[in-house]
Amino acid sequence: MGSHPINLLFRFLLELLALGITGLWGFHQGSGIIGFFLAVFLPLIMALIWGVFSVPDDPSRSGKAPVATPGTLRLLLELVIFAFATWALYDLGFSGLCLTFGLLVVVHYGLSYDRIKWLLQR
Repeated sequence: MGSHPINLLFRFLLELLALGITGLWGFHQGSGIIGFFLAVFLPLIMALIWGVFSVPDDPSRSGKAPVATPGTLRLLLELVIFAFATWALYDLGFSGLCLTFGLLVVVHYGLSYDRIKWLLQR
């Protein structure tokens, strides 16, 4: 189920939301050029981490691993990114959206139980 195209699309949308939330949070952390800098570069750094550190032959990705990463570390990176985005919504005062986003992440990982098992075995 974790590699089902609909679940992959769901995860991709969650990833985009996490990047957007991080940018919004960064923008609100500073004024002027600092806020703009954080709004641009925090999501960029997060996207680089997401894209570079991967498990070789991950069936839910291209299979390429620029930086080969153990499955448990990859899972931890994903969870940290999603947890940060969830916390950022809370910090911005969007507690309802925080709960909704967090629940959507939990649903995604619940549907991806086979991928989690695969990651933990790598």
